[in-house]
Amino acid sequence: MPRSHLGPQSDIEAAEPDIPESDAEAMVTAVLTASRLLIAVSARSLAAVEESLTLPQFRMLVVLDAGGPLSLSGLAGELGVQPSTTMRMIDRLVTTGVVARGVSAEDRRTSMISLTPDGRRVVAEVTDRRRQEIAGIVDVMPAGQRRHLIEALQAFAEAGGEPSVEAGPQAHAAW
Repeated sequence: MPRSHLGPQSDIEAAEPDIPESDAEAMVTAVLTASRLLIAVSARSLAAVEESLTLPQFRMLVVLDAGGPLSLSGLAGELGVQPSTTMRMIDRLVTTGVVARGVSAEDRRTSMISLTPDGRRVVAEVTDRRRQEIAGIVDVMPAGQRRHLIEALQAFAEAGGEPSVEAGPQAHAAW
């Protein structure tokens, strides 16, 4: 895909010459490999806290944690899935006590889905475990490469349109 389709170019990218195709393929391979590692970290962190949740269900909890209560259609849109898929996940998560259904104050015909205190606890605990495991991986990296990792990952997230996750207690919405 041409870079112009990936979003705004950063000042760093604008100053760099075009990357040879072989280097671009090496970058794609490196990102795919890193994404496998990050998914594994996420899966291990989730299993350690709440074995009954799947990664897609956890993603729903994260979206609700970050955005507050959402309607079924709003939640489906945020997750990029069909409302019927979203409804099945909601049914399961209501049963486990991590989400609740309510009604919209503006339109009583519209259901609103929100996190319960247990849901917030799960998101916080899983995110904390992920943060600890990622910190351990970063600690093993050579110190000189850490700055490059930060810059590369920030540029990658920016190009993909992903908002930054801030450190600290408000970072529980880190998917």
